[in-house]
Amino acid sequence: MLLSIIWDQDPTIFSVFGRDVRWYGLLWALGLLAAVSIVQRIFKAEKISDKWFESLFTYVIVGIIAGARLGHCLFYGPLFDTVVDGHIQEGYLSHPLNILKIWEGGLASHGGVLGIIIAVWLYSRNVTHKSMLWTFDRIVVPAGLTAGMIRLGNLMNSEIYGGSTNLPWGFNFIRDRHWAMPLEQGGSAGLPCHPTQIYEALIYFLIFAVCMYLYWRTDAKNKQGFIIGFAMIGIFVSRILVEYLKNIQEPFEISLRSTIGLDMGQLLSIPFVVWGIWLVWNAKKKSPASTLASTSAKK
Repeated sequence: MLLSIIWDQDPTIFSVFGRDVRWYGLLWALGLLAAVSIVQRIFKAEKISDKWFESLFTYVIVGIIAGARLGHCLFYGPLFDTVVDGHIQEGYLSHPLNILKIWEGGLASHGGVLGIIIAVWLYSRNVTHKSMLWTFDRIVVPAGLTAGMIRLGNLMNSEIYGGSTNLPWGFNFIRDRHWAMPLEQGGSAGLPCHPTQIYEALIYFLIFAVCMYLYWRTDAKNKQGFIIGFAMIGIFVSRILVEYLKNIQEPFEISLRSTIGLDMGQLLSIPFVVWGIWLVWNAKKKSPASTLASTSAKK
């Protein structure tokens, strides 16, 4: 066997009354709490009403959790019962109550982003009466931090990792089925694998650092849509590229890869990249003064 890092991390930290407390959930929560703290600091720096922040917190938390769960169930969860590794995997549409079993795992980042978009639309309409982009440019600043924490949670779960590699930092994910599956079935046949969770986490942390710099050290926040556009391009272009190193996550994605060369995660990323490019182009086309004037007019 090639030199590699043996990864046999228990995803459970401890159990309480028969329920597991897992690293994934803890890192998810820490990422959200850090994001909330940063956005609160932004609102205070701009002397924005505490009530606006409290409302934003409620809208976004509900939106991201509901969106991430529904996104997993509709984008990745099979629509009908299928057999995976000899076990029956119940489809969410034929067993809709399973959607509520969030403790069993299953959250999709693309669904979370869609949930946030809907939440910000409702928030802008009912609370601030400002442009949605005004809100996006502020709440996206810590998004890379939260996304990176979630990918570290995937690492602790030994999931969503890459194909085989002979690089010295390859991981043997002992606890996951892909590690032992034959290569022709999308597995890694016991070979060291790319720790793509770490690759993505590092990219997202870099995006977070750039967004912090753009907001606090430049006038980017006055170019409406620029910060959110940059984040969308950075997050989802990297997602498309890193996805080529990953193992297939769902059986139906094997045919997607073989026919169009893309999996579900890549397909779902394309609209966000296009949106990001348009936002950056539109923000750079407008002067800061005109952007501020249009924002003030909507107060």
